[in-house]
Amino acid sequence: MDTPQTNFSFHIMTWLFKLRDLVLPRERILAEVDIQPGHRILDFGCGPGSYTIAAARAVGADGRVYALDMHPLALRSVQSRAGRHGLENIETIQSDCATGLPDNHIDVAFLFDILHGLSEAQAVLQEIHRVLKPEGILSVNDHHQSAAKIKDCITQSGIFELEREGRHTINFAKASPDRL
Repeated sequence: MDTPQTNFSFHIMTWLFKLRDLVLPRERILAEVDIQPGHRILDFGCGPGSYTIAAARAVGADGRVYALDMHPLALRSVQSRAGRHGLENIETIQSDCATGLPDNHIDVAFLFDILHGLSEAQAVLQEIHRVLKPEGILSVNDHHQSAAKIKDCITQSGIFELEREGRHTINFAKASPDRL
């Protein structure tokens, strides 16, 4: 679907994210998502893993974080960081859309800093909808787009509805079955 970044571009992005994370730790953003111990998380477009690592700590040893990205360097970065932090509850998936996860498997899916770059956003949203549990949450954060544009993109197909808007995230629930 999308063209992966060059390795050079990925390294620059990783460096910039490290600076960003010093200013605003990812844990503060994830606090708006209500992650619970034991949850299963999908970090779609995980990049170098800032959210993945924070989520893995939040779900604990009984939870699981699936870090999905199309760029091999992203997945190597996540695996390296997980090893350095002693986190064994992270699984990486190399893909631009298909997760390979079972239906109704995920408690929370992240689309953080990636929505603006998706050429096939509706295909990605369909896949996320498929893997989310009926009470699952899709949490979106993308500083490249306005809140209104994010809400329009996520809700336009009718499979997600706005649940709540926080300071850093916009959270969506699966649309009620009678709306589908």
